Amino acid sequence: MKELLTNLFGPNLPFDLINKGINIVMILIVMTIVIGILKKVFSRKKVYKKDALLDETSAGFFRKVLIYTVYIIAAVLIIRSVPGLEALGNSILAGAGIMALAVGFAAQEALSNFISGIFIIIAKPYRIGDVIKVNGNMGTVIDITLRHTVINQFDNRKLIIPNSTMNKSDIVNSTIGSPDTCAYVEVGVSYDSDIKLAMRVMREEIMKHPLLLDHRTEEEKAAGVPQVMVRLTALGDSSINLKAWAWAGSTGEAFVLTCDALEAIKARFDVEKIEIPFPCLNLYDRK
Repeated sequence: MKELLTNLFGPNLPFDLINKGINIVMILIVMTIVIGILKKVFSRKKVYKKDALLDETSAGFFRKVLIYTVYIIAAVLIIRSVPGLEALGNSILAGAGIMALAVGFAAQEALSNFISGIFIIIAKPYRIGDVIKVNGNMGTVIDITLRHTVINQFDNRKLIIPNSTMNKSDIVNSTIGSPDTCAYVEVGVSYDSDIKLAMRVMREEIMKHPLLLDHRTEEEKAAGVPQVMVRLTALGDSSINLKAWAWAGSTGEAFVLTCDALEAIKARFDVEKIEIPFPCLNLYDRK
């Protein structure tokens, strides 16, 4: 045992052991201080402007990169402070070709996700806090890690997607630009119904909603374009399909407006005797 320690730490065993132990402790202390400073500096969200080069999204990503870099540098310095461990590590790596090959294959995907994350941070197709829709799933981006993008869906479930997948997917971003969202209110009425009355009822009920925005230009207002546009969109097999365009301040408000409008329109249709058709099944008894 003494011979092994002498080979690792040299002939001056007690002094070298203490000296190297102090070096390792100092490395760990410096690493802890640097990581603490990085976390404190990059946690100041108020200093990041949304459209700036270093916004909250970029700061969070680079904070993770820098922290992992500090960990790697500290590990290398600790290993280098013990020369025997460096030689031992080289021996282990030389005899672990199969393991290195497996790690290499695994690292390809990890590296792909890391590079894709850098492209996402630079191009900014979405940022932390943006409401996006990807692969049919919609939610708010809450984190962009070195490997994954984390999306909080509206049912509070977390959707974790690799950055490489996000980089190749079609993304609908509801936050870039104006957050105003057009809500589509679609209703089918029977062929016996008064179409003009049905369209007027839809417009009047939607106009009552407090979340409705006036999205018309001054020219459209002067031309008398209605705030809520209602059009006949299709003559279906069993119904005449009507569609109203109504603007709200966000995706969430547009959803609420649509739900409330459908409820109000149904109640008003009942009063006005406007029929909403539904499938009917006729049975014939040939006895």
